[in-house]
Amino acid sequence: MKLMISSKALYSTWMYYSPDRMLIDCGEGVSTYLGNKSFAVKRVFLTHGHADHIAGLWGLVNTRNNAMGDKEKELEIYYPKGGKSVEEFINFILKVNSNLKYNLKIKALDVEDEVILHRTGAAQRVIRPFSTHHTVSEKSFGYNIYEKRKRLKDEYRGLEQKEILKLVKKIGRDAITIEYEHKILTISGDSIPIAVEDAYETDLLIHEATFLDENDRRGNNHSSIKEVLELAKLAKVKAVILYHISTRYERSIRHLVNKAIKAVKIEIPVAYVHPSKVFTLN
Repeated sequence: MKLMISSKALYSTWMYYSPDRMLIDCGEGVSTYLGNKSFAVKRVFLTHGHADHIAGLWGLVNTRNNAMGDKEKELEIYYPKGGKSVEEFINFILKVNSNLKYNLKIKALDVEDEVILHRTGAAQRVIRPFSTHHTVSEKSFGYNIYEKRKRLKDEYRGLEQKEILKLVKKIGRDAITIEYEHKILTISGDSIPIAVEDAYETDLLIHEATFLDENDRRGNNHSSIKEVLELAKLAKVKAVILYHISTRYERSIRHLVNKAIKAVKIEIPVAYVHPSKVFTLN
């Protein structure tokens, strides 16, 4: 799993998921940082319409239209249906870029929608949005990425390999396998802690943790680190990345994160995105 994440709360947030050439959110400066990799981006999924999550769309659309790169690569932009701020900004971008040299696909998503990211034979990787709570005035989504896989039916799981091969030849592979979905990545967007079922047993939870000190919270539209780590335990996730951390903690992030890990007694890997650095996972 290859990821690049930049997140400075109130300023700019974006993450690039390399395996599927997609961005989750598109904050200011993303095309500047990616450079020619901007042409590799195939899809953009927006969590909500606040400026620090969408301001980079104009630069991305314009860069792909004018820089030295493949002008025939389509770009797809997805956003929460009913997100007025996103719609108004996209309409502005289209107005000032009326002569696009490539196909720009824009689609509003509902929670029941699914977008296929990758397909090889029967194997698929898909993304689905889920509802989150950020602010009353702005509809917001988180996203789950699933891999659709196959495994042996329970009655065949104890067989030796040579017996399985005989069955495949006799009755076919489909007769002895079942399809299932494996959740490989969950992204919260800006939100209070997401529902346990939305994060349940994901390989990697990327969750906002604006407040590393609960006493600093104002309002009910972001998460504290303690809430996120407690969620991770309940949801039985395998690893956590904290992002959208307030810049007020820049000089004490490591100390506060370690303090929270000890307080919650969480034993899975926990990483964080420093507000002034681009986080990479290879």
